[in-house]
Order: sequence, then C-alpha cells, then structure tokens
Amino acid sequence: MTDSGSLPSRLTAGLSGQDLAKASAGIRAATDLCQNGMKLGLGSGSTAHAFVRALAERVRDGLDIVGVPTSTQTYDLAGELGVPLADLNDLVELDLTIDGTDQMAPDGSMIKGGGACLLWEKVVAKASRRVMIVADDTKLADHLGTFPLPIEVLPFGWRSSRKQIVELLADHGYENPDPVLRNRSDDLVITDSGNYILDVTLGTVTNQAELTVLLNQIPGVVENGFFVGIADGVVVGRPDGSSEIIQDLAGRDADRW
Repeated sequence: MTDSGSLPSRLTAGLSGQDLAKASAGIRAATDLCQNGMKLGLGSGSTAHAFVRALAERVRDGLDIVGVPTSTQTYDLAGELGVPLADLNDLVELDLTIDGTDQMAPDGSMIKGGGACLLWEKVVAKASRRVMIVADDTKLADHLGTFPLPIEVLPFGWRSSRKQIVELLADHGYENPDPVLRNRSDDLVITDSGNYILDVTLGTVTNQAELTVLLNQIPGVVENGFFVGIADGVVVGRPDGSSEIIQDLAGRDADRW
C-alpha cells in the first residue's frame, strides 16, 4: 500500500518535516486499520499520540471502539479527546495495538522505551492479536543498537542489577557497556510502575532475540526495550505527508528498507 493521499488540515496545520511525517503515519493508521467494534491498544510517544488524535476524530464521527492506554500520558490524552477507555483486566485480549517505536530493523525487531513506557507497551502488545507500528522514516534502521536500549529495573538493589547487566553484555561481546540511570531535567525518571530506567548504547546488535530473554532473567530487571517478534507491520510516514503500510514483517529478510 502506498500514498495515503491528502491529509486533514485540522490535524496537520502548522506541521513541517518530521512532525508531518508522524502525523501522516498516525492518521493513516486511524483511517485504514481501525474498524467498528475493535478493542485497541493505544500506544505511547509522539507518533502514537498523533494516531490517538486522529482516532478521536473518527470516534466523534461515530466509530465504535474501546482503547487500552499503554501509559498514563496516553490515558490522559485519550480521555481528554473523548476516546472510550477500558482496563486490560476487563478485556483480557485486544484486536489490535497501534504503537510507536524508537528504532526498527527490517525484520520488525525494535528498540522501544525512550518514553519510559516499555513495560506497559509490551504487556498490551502481547495481549493483542495484531500489532502495527506507526513511525516516521527516521526510525527505520538497517540494524538495532544505535538507539540506547532501555532496561526497566526495580529501585530495590538496582546497582546490583546494573552490575549483572554489565557482566551479561560483556560476556556477549559488547565492549565496556555502561548502563546509565535515566534522568530528565536533573530529576530521576520514574516509570508508571514506579521503577527506574537504565539506558545502554550497544552499537550494532545482532542477537536481540537472545538478549531479550537473558536480560529479563537478571533479578531486579522488570523488562527490557527489545521488542522481537511482536510487530506485524509498520505504517511509515514521510516529511512530504505521504505514508506507506508495510505488512507481514515476520520472516522478512533483514536487508535494507
């Protein structure tokens, strides 16, 4: 599928470049992927929030859906815009989750968690029959690793968890791994579940499927930002306002986009 055609000016007024690309991906997902009666996972981050805004337009026009937010920020935005919301415990399984990414390889593997929402995002994604990613074209990469990998850890004993993370990564060939406790504006970042985030830049990653399992076996690690075998497709937005839906990422050759 290719160009989405003209975009609603009320959703794109004043946007240019990357912001227009994000808006085009979000609008395309809300327009082409969401149907009446769906139970939707609502992603976090700027591109996923562009989707939520476009979805709210469709809800106002009569679309009958219910959404499960992946963060308190998305909960607040969706509620403010009038998108019907539910608790995942009440729905158990979702039809479709639409979420963003920080970096995506051609086979659909991703690094997520730049917004510190990785735990809820993975829970919601794994509860969904299908997961589609919305992304501007700068998020597409030949391989993972240049974007820092977020690792969510318990506050209790986090220094011990960090030490074990360093040892694990070093044992797997990553030189001098240096997980950094995330701060924002000199304040410690606390996730929606009350945990800390460690960010580590790995360079070229080729064993993300193995690492996503091994990292989560470290006591104190709650979740990590490798999302492997989760995305079914991606809606790519571009700075000219065009968009493309790429389906069936599973099994796709890991070549260039």
